[in-house]
This record gives sequence, structure tokens and C-alpha cells, in this order.
Amino acid sequence: MAVAAAAIKRDAAPAGDGTILLGAAEFRFLRDFVYAHCGIALGEHKRQLVQGRLARRLRALGLPDYAAYCALLRSDPNGELGELASAISTNVTAFFREPHHYELLERELLPQWLAHKRRDGDRLRIWSAGCSSGEEPYALAMVLAEALEKHGATGVDAKILATDLSPQALETARNGVYPLDKLDGISEERRRRWLLRGAGEYEGYACVHSRLRELVTVQPLNLLHDWPMRGPFDAIFCRNVVIYFDQPTKQRLFSRYAALLPAGGHLFLGHSESLHGINDDFELIGRTVYRKRA
Repeated sequence: MAVAAAAIKRDAAPAGDGTILLGAAEFRFLRDFVYAHCGIALGEHKRQLVQGRLARRLRALGLPDYAAYCALLRSDPNGELGELASAISTNVTAFFREPHHYELLERELLPQWLAHKRRDGDRLRIWSAGCSSGEEPYALAMVLAEALEKHGATGVDAKILATDLSPQALETARNGVYPLDKLDGISEERRRRWLLRGAGEYEGYACVHSRLRELVTVQPLNLLHDWPMRGPFDAIFCRNVVIYFDQPTKQRLFSRYAALLPAGGHLFLGHSESLHGINDDFELIGRTVYRKRA
């Protein structure tokens, strides 16, 4: 036992260049913890990546090694969970990423929905699950706000729920302030209408219009835990999220999505994701666009 403990300690000791190494025992704990709490599956080949990603957290928390970080997670699993998930996952997002989804929404789906939601107070709900720093829900809000005006449905109770696990991403989404070089996906017309250019200390940034903020509600949510909302949603965007999940986790998640969508409700996935062999509640109707079966 003492020999094994000594081996783990040597494995986790700093390297010659001062890098703190992630020991085998600590990696196994982190792998199991992340899977249990976030659904993210980490193979042994991810050990070096996890070490590099979490090195910043050790410095930020003033911890000497990964054993201390594991002890922190044991003592308060939820306190560090969002930071951990954010560190080990890659949050790649952009305004109007995968534009064919927005084109379908604008050209076909919103006109169909609004044809049946004309009365004041009629509900229209879209969920951006894994919204990251907010570019996706605000792009959806631009399309939605324009459709409400175009179809004379400004009295419809329309909302976009934006959820994520990362505290930093959620803070950016709530603030709605983005560097100008992050706006490439937005047309000039929409930039003029929906973004306010910053000045002074906000030079080089733009802030989303207050109308978009009215449409978007940003909330923290762990997709593996209980969900406070009961739906139904007209559409759920879950793009580039399940790439981190194994098959059983995907099956559970998509079954829960199906429960929140009515027959004919839509589910949007990322360009490399598919429901093939995972869930039969949906039928494919376009590039990574699924409709719930009757």
C-alpha cells in the first residue's frame, strides 16, 4: 500500500520544467467525477489534455497539485463543477453558425408556427441548450424578433431559454457584449439594427439590443440533473454538445428532449451529430434537423 501511494505521489510530482503532473489516481477520480456529474466521457488518451486544461484552475485557486483539486471536488462537488466542465470542454460558438438552421427557421418554421399563434399571449418557446457565451440564442432572437414583426405577431408570448453549465460563458451571455471581430456571421443590416457599438472603455465591442435581451432568458443548467422547465418547446437547439457524451447518456438526453417537444416539434443538432441508432422519436427532415414523430 505504501509503495503504491509513493508511486502515485511520484506520478503527480512536478516535472523538471515545473509542470504539475496529473497522476493516474487523480485522473481516474476526475474521469469518474466528470462522467457522473456532466456526462462527459474521458478516455485515457485525454489525460494530458485534462492536465493542461486544469493547470489554470490550480493556479487560479492557489492549489499545489491535482490531489488538492480532487479533494476540493469531494468536499463541494457543485461549487467547482461549472468551472471544471468549462475547462475540459471546447466552447466553440459564433453568431449564425451553421446558417442553414437559421434559414429554415426564418423561411419555413416560424411562419408555420406563427400562423397558429396569432393571439396575444399565445406561447412560442425555443431552448438553446448548451448556449455557451450567448451567440446562438441572440442570433435566434434576431430571427424571432424579425418574424414576430413581419407576421404581425408582436403580442405572442415568445421566449428563448438559454442554458449552460459554464459560469464564465453564462456571464458573457447575460452581459451580451462581444468584440467586433466576433460579429462576422451577422449581416450589415442586422448589425445596424440589433447591435449598439461601444465607445470609450467599450471601444471595439458591441452590445446586443434591449429587444433581444427581452426575448432571451439566461439560466445555469446541468443537462444531467433535474430540469425545472416543463415545456412544451417548439424547438430545441442542442448543437455540438453531445459530442462529449457516450451512447447511453445520449439516449437518456434525447428521450428527455422528446418529452419536452410536442408532435411536430423540432430538434437541431450540430454538424457532426446524429440521432441514427440512438433515438426513434424523431425523423430527419434536413441537415441535422429532426422533427418529433406523431
